[in-house]
Amino acid sequence: MPPLNKPIVVFGGTGHLGRKVVEKLLAKGVPVRVLTRNAASARDLLGPNVDFLEGDVCDPKMVEQAISETAGIVVALSAMSPKLIRREREIEYDAVLNILAEAKRQGVGRLVYLSVYGNRPDVLKQQGIGSLGAIQPEVERQIAESGLNWTILGNAPSYDLFFTFLRGKRLMVPGGGYRPIPCIHSEDVGEIAARAVLRDDLSGRRFHMTGPRAISFPEFAEMVSGITGRPVRHQAIPLAILNVLTALIKPFNPFFRSIYFAVKLFNHFPADLAEAAPAEHRRLEETFGYAPVGMEEVIGIRFSEGVTKSPLH
Repeated sequence: MPPLNKPIVVFGGTGHLGRKVVEKLLAKGVPVRVLTRNAASARDLLGPNVDFLEGDVCDPKMVEQAISETAGIVVALSAMSPKLIRREREIEYDAVLNILAEAKRQGVGRLVYLSVYGNRPDVLKQQGIGSLGAIQPEVERQIAESGLNWTILGNAPSYDLFFTFLRGKRLMVPGGGYRPIPCIHSEDVGEIAARAVLRDDLSGRRFHMTGPRAISFPEFAEMVSGITGRPVRHQAIPLAILNVLTALIKPFNPFFRSIYFAVKLFNHFPADLAEAAPAEHRRLEETFGYAPVGMEEVIGIRFSEGVTKSPLH
């Protein structure tokens, strides 16, 4: 276990998953450092108990400073936002490679990388979306050759994805979303990542992060109806509409084109990966002594709290 008198640095600590990692580490009494472009906003989001360092992750000098005197590193960087998408490779590839090099130079032995669920370039190429998720496999190869004590967590889509398409009594999904896809609660990603970085016996291992089973969007609609007692109607929206709209918008902002690629992928999600979700879930439970919750529990919590829309932003 890394020494707890030194902080864990979380790159991407203000992002959707990164902030969960920070919260879980703090709850364990572990000091945390976050490199952020806006320390004041980050403090409002994460609270005062984090060591904030203001700067850009693409600045090698700031990365050097962020890693200095740390016990371990969690990389949860993502440029999937309208503001950052044009810097995707700079943030998700160049910056991560620099983090690896700096970690090795400073002798930081523990690193956890939050990646995509599964690397299936054949499926991406077949669907004409080869650019989606192309960076993460490249990074994973670099990590495997880094000599660091590393663990890769391949994250399934968040349960929030399903709630994104829920509008009142209708679940309107481009393409329909008829194929089951593995999915996981963001809270569980944060907890497992926090546990992983505090262990040094998981070197060279990659995990698929998923809940108990893969779920399709029609199944989700049935779950909501059954748990809440309010009927929810699943409605498929032609994927071609989203294709045309995002193609028109792409010259102004490529972010929405990436969203289209992601939607197209979950409509053609590999069946073998979906079928393996229960086994991957058991592997998480056996390794970390922690079982990610199922969709049923999340639905119950979200509706009891009156929060049905996705918190993603």
